[in-house]
Amino acid sequence: MKGDRVEIVVDAGDTTRAYEVVATRAGRRVEVSIGRGVVEVVEVTRTGVPVRTARFMASKVLALVEHPAAARPLDDERADETRRQQGP
Repeated sequence: MKGDRVEIVVDAGDTTRAYEVVATRAGRRVEVSIGRGVVEVVEVTRTGVPVRTARFMASKVLALVEHPAAARPLDDERADETRRQQGP
């Protein structure tokens, strides 16, 4: 959901570098996967189409911090909840 973000701190030899991947539009989310020595952070649309991808060697990643968006219901979700409370 918009506002999701992931911070990645990577060892770059004698210094560190910080990267950030953010869900930039409504309906997008950030997914993290770790496998085969690679950390992959992807911003994806509602349908799962990747928009931006960041890949890092797992041995070089010092920190990976996920910041979920504030948990507030969307307009559609509020309307559904109101309908449920009113009943048939």
